[in-house]
Amino acid sequence: MSLAVVGIGQEQGQDKRQQLVAAAFRLFYVHSIHGIGINQILQESGIAKKTLYHHFSGKDELIEAVVSYRHQVFYLWLSERMQAATAGLAAIEAMFTALDDWFNDRVPCLHDFRGCFFINSCAEFTDAGHPVHKLCVAHKDSIIGLIGEQVTSLGLAREAGLELTEALGLLKEGAIVSAQLRDKTAALRARSLAKALVQGYLARQAGGE
Repeated sequence: MSLAVVGIGQEQGQDKRQQLVAAAFRLFYVHSIHGIGINQILQESGIAKKTLYHHFSGKDELIEAVVSYRHQVFYLWLSERMQAATAGLAAIEAMFTALDDWFNDRVPCLHDFRGCFFINSCAEFTDAGHPVHKLCVAHKDSIIGLIGEQVTSLGLAREAGLELTEALGLLKEGAIVSAQLRDKTAALRARSLAKALVQGYLARQAGGE
């Protein structure tokens, strides 16, 4: 299942459908998806039930829209942070710097950090065939794609590039979980490890290993 990325407007100027999605996200992120009902979403959004059912067939369809919304916001934010740096190692380091800002509540568009919404959602929808689970996997794949673009710019051999991309992805995921559990400095430590890892791969290639 793929996720399209489109521009995200400010909530104040969004239409009622987007207001419902944004309100549902805020509640789901804090309280969990299964812990929130339609009436709570209506109260949070200030929108009538009739309007909700005009845009969505039910809660399941709304949930899928919320996951797509969070993907769009997160992907655009992270890609912009990485693209603002020089391609390659600097952009990879920029990813972890961006994560540090997120973990420490310095990114208003992502809301206060409560872990990864996609990991949290997969814990609620464990069936790999469920649409919500598939959307979460597609999001993670898209972020790996961002990392892979920067690794490609390093000029490593194909297999080495794939290995490094996977390793950096694991570092990113580990930092997110560590930050959620107890360590808000996890992204900075992961950034140092990522730099050493990239430099090691480059050194091995330069040495002909």
